Amino acid sequence: MTVGRPFEDIVAEYGPMVLRVCRAVVGPTDAEDAWSETFLSALRAYPELDPSANIEAWLVTIAHRRAIDIGRAASRAPAPVDAVPDAGHTDHHDLDLWAALAALPDKQRRTLAYRYLAGLPYAEIADLLGGSTEAARRAAADGLKTLRTTYLKEDA
Repeated sequence: MTVGRPFEDIVAEYGPMVLRVCRAVVGPTDAEDAWSETFLSALRAYPELDPSANIEAWLVTIAHRRAIDIGRAASRAPAPVDAVPDAGHTDHHDLDLWAALAALPDKQRRTLAYRYLAGLPYAEIADLLGGSTEAARRAAADGLKTLRTTYLKEDA
């Protein structure tokens, strides 16, 4: 994983993971925008990236920042209308999972996304979100405990 690789290879290798993280953090509606913004930012910064950098952690950091930007933009957006247009095909379980994730506190949702979808260690998650490694572990444990009791509860 050296920076000398073509950027297209980076997108091909890490794109699916970044999209999963974006879906978990900003939801299915804004995930593709967050993914695109992540890789546009990464493309601009890639030539100056330290060759020893952890590309996966670097991309998750960028995705985290783009998610914050999207959240800020959404908070300034006009109020939604009564009729919501079809957002495309979404699996029923994807909607259930997003609903369960959306019900979690923001820090727990982000911690779970960065840990289980991006595979980041707790120390890097703590750096991203602020706080200690132990706090990141606790947020993940609390989030998982809540998901185990709420996600697909009716299917059990």
